[in-house]
Amino acid sequence: MRVWGCICLLGLWTSLANASPALPGDVIDDLNRLQTQLRDAQYPSVVEQATQQADRLQTGNASDRWASALYQQLAANALARQDQPGDAADRLSQARELAGGEQAQAARWLREEASLRRAAGQTTQASDLLAEWLASQDAATHAEDYWKLTRWLADDERWQEAANWLERSLGQTTEPDDGQRRLALVVYQRTKQTDQALEVLLRGLDEGSDAADWRQAAGLAQQSGQPGIAAALWDTAWRLGKLEEDDDRWQLVRLQMAGGTPARAAEHLEAWLEAGDVVRDEATLRLLANAWHQARDKTRALDAWQALAMLSKDGSDWRQYGQLAFAWGQDERAERALTRAQSLGDEQAGEWLATLEQSPRPR
Repeated sequence: MRVWGCICLLGLWTSLANASPALPGDVIDDLNRLQTQLRDAQYPSVVEQATQQADRLQTGNASDRWASALYQQLAANALARQDQPGDAADRLSQARELAGGEQAQAARWLREEASLRRAAGQTTQASDLLAEWLASQDAATHAEDYWKLTRWLADDERWQEAANWLERSLGQTTEPDDGQRRLALVVYQRTKQTDQALEVLLRGLDEGSDAADWRQAAGLAQQSGQPGIAAALWDTAWRLGKLEEDDDRWQLVRLQMAGGTPARAAEHLEAWLEAGDVVRDEATLRLLANAWHQARDKTRALDAWQALAMLSKDGSDWRQYGQLAFAWGQDERAERALTRAQSLGDEQAGEWLATLEQSPRPR
């Protein structure tokens, strides 16, 4: 869309001409003549003639100044159609100064000037003008303009101001669309409002969301100190088939361990081991043993530690298995494990065997 499209064309001159103060008939005729030239794309001529008339009338009475304002608007339209938004904005600024009691029209020019300043690259001034205009309007009827200003401020990396206007934008919108939700997410992240960012992202998350959205939501949950939510989000995405990479599998386990659901992590690991989806090596069995241990499932934890020790043939693994068995009252199991650890050269195993022998519990 060309720049001039952002200006409200004069259209029905009658409504403006009949506004207070009233304009003489010859001025109305001249304005209509110039508007016809504008429609005929005689832009340089319109700028020249409108400027001459505006300059001549700007120091006159109230009627003359109003006419001068209308001539400035005509010049602004012609300049904008020639892709000169900065000069067009200057003319609308002058028109506003000359508007007198015509506050409604001056407000429209203020909004149009803001758009022209933006098109001219005068971004700071554009945002300030739009904010000034919004301050005088009924917020409920201008929700889109609130979002526009939020976007302008974000584009200019004026993040805190963008966050302030975002709150107002959200207050005027029942349900943000995808573009507005993305904007809100960026602003919240830039201003380190992680909880709010997560709330926005969760509001738009569903079965149709792509993997990146699920990953981002889980990451935000971690940042906001909610590992349980992070784990639940990753688990849901995994079950929906959104996350299928091998790294995603291990991240799921890590999140569930950190998020307070180690039993769920252990169940995943056992299912993957049974299906052959993961290698039955020391790292996997160690993770499984720790998961069941963290879940306080004594039988499964001890079985997992035993399986790890048998695979690794490492004295320290046998000792840890024995220590855990002893702590949970499985003395016979502890003795066998610690004896095996000692035979493999673990120096601490003997001390634990001595402690076991001295234990007052029935043997």
